Amino acid sequence: MPSVRILQRDMKLGASVLVLALGAGFQAWSGTPPSPPNILLVYTDDQGYGDSSCLNPSAKFKTPHQDRLAREGMTFTDAHCSDTVCTPSRYGLLTGRYSWRTTLKRGVFGAEHPCLIAQGRTTLASFLRENRYRTAMVGKWHLGMDFPGRPGDRDWALPVQDMPLDKGFDYFWGIPASLNYGILAWFEGRFAEVPPSQWTRKKANQIALSDYRIAPPYQAKHAEGLMEVAPDFVDSQCLTRFTEQAVNWIESIAQDARSGRPFFLYLPLTSPHKPVIPLEQFRGQGNAGAYGEFMIETDWHLGQLLATLDREKLTRNTIVIYTSDNGPENTWRERIRKFDHHSAGPYRGGKRSVYEGGHRVPFFLRWPDQVKPGSHCREPICQTDLLATFADILGQPLPGNAAEDSISFRQAWHGSAGQSSARDPIIHHGANGRFAIRKDHWKLIMESRKKGEQRELYNLETDPSEKHNVLATNPGVEKVLLALLIDIVTSGSTRDGATTKNDTPPWADLVWLPR
Repeated sequence: MPSVRILQRDMKLGASVLVLALGAGFQAWSGTPPSPPNILLVYTDDQGYGDSSCLNPSAKFKTPHQDRLAREGMTFTDAHCSDTVCTPSRYGLLTGRYSWRTTLKRGVFGAEHPCLIAQGRTTLASFLRENRYRTAMVGKWHLGMDFPGRPGDRDWALPVQDMPLDKGFDYFWGIPASLNYGILAWFEGRFAEVPPSQWTRKKANQIALSDYRIAPPYQAKHAEGLMEVAPDFVDSQCLTRFTEQAVNWIESIAQDARSGRPFFLYLPLTSPHKPVIPLEQFRGQGNAGAYGEFMIETDWHLGQLLATLDREKLTRNTIVIYTSDNGPENTWRERIRKFDHHSAGPYRGGKRSVYEGGHRVPFFLRWPDQVKPGSHCREPICQTDLLATFADILGQPLPGNAAEDSISFRQAWHGSAGQSSARDPIIHHGANGRFAIRKDHWKLIMESRKKGEQRELYNLETDPSEKHNVLATNPGVEKVLLALLIDIVTSGSTRDGATTKNDTPPWADLVWLPR
């Protein structure tokens, strides 16, 4: 994209400095490079930046296993999901492409929907499988699946189509979507272990703020507004069953991994997304009510996975990444009032919002011997960047029709202190279709179709909480960022070498686009 590069060259915004705590004598990739690393990607659901105790000194609970990853690896303090709700963020993570380039311009999918990842599109899983990786997904999908029949008239002997096994994964065990969308059952491969044969609606959750449950009793008769559910499904079992399946899968392929056949395990959890349902053993822990207990449980499950890697002697050559799909659910306001716990940390807004609290998320990366323990990167990265980063690690090129918005951040641990960032702008996108662009320390938020939302400009270096709109005093910055935004959104890609276009022509949310 020559136009983008020229604009960036001409920007007088100054290049931010890559801040790495590289100790004397540490040399990334010293000696003989290791065999291709295993990859464990743990993806939480609605976890805010301030829900990791190592990122929030005032947190009302502790997350010792996230803190362990921070001590033993690198903490990215300016890391972002590609959108502010479930479906589009997961699309960006797995494809390296912004989801608003697809037909999904707002919101999320239900459980039953044509998969947002088009047939044949390169994903993290398909790319790694092409490079000899075993690939598995355990957990919550939420990108659409094709189920047999219609509600009330299913043949569960028929296989589910257009699902993880069709997008590069060798193995799948999990649930189709969030727990409020129905078709609630434990699926292994293309079939439910126990088919949905009963019906339910959301029930009141007595232990959490503004919440619900998906738990028995269920009913046998279908009625309007009810969700399909398997008789053995209980919402509070999700994390336990996901962890058990993930551990079992790692143990089953551990010998091959030790012998040089690497694996990729994608583990998208259902916590701390509603329903907030900590197990009894975590009740009474922390000082943020049921939400804090649920985060403590989530962290405990991470600990079980790390312990498995230790026990199977896989830790040294396994990249562990822990991050979240978006910022905290809107109950974050209630937690501040009741517990003085700030799920978004110092940042403005939460889930669905284009402000920092909606998309700045925890991001820890551990890779012993390759990433200095206790190091920090303060450069902005996006979850779309994972595909390019893994390709960089493996020394394999990305196809021109893939990963349109993926830029390797391997330099964060492979470069040298003082190296300037070459990161192209990050495009942020809210659940209502609102856009923002981030370049260096500047962030331009665009107007939208929603009444009252106007253009805003923030200097995140001096105003990380986005309290002071400096649009009026920085017309030159606005002009450059707007030109970059228009170029990236309309061209179909961010990275050099990508050759595809958006799936649709310009759409109604682009109210700022010249007509």
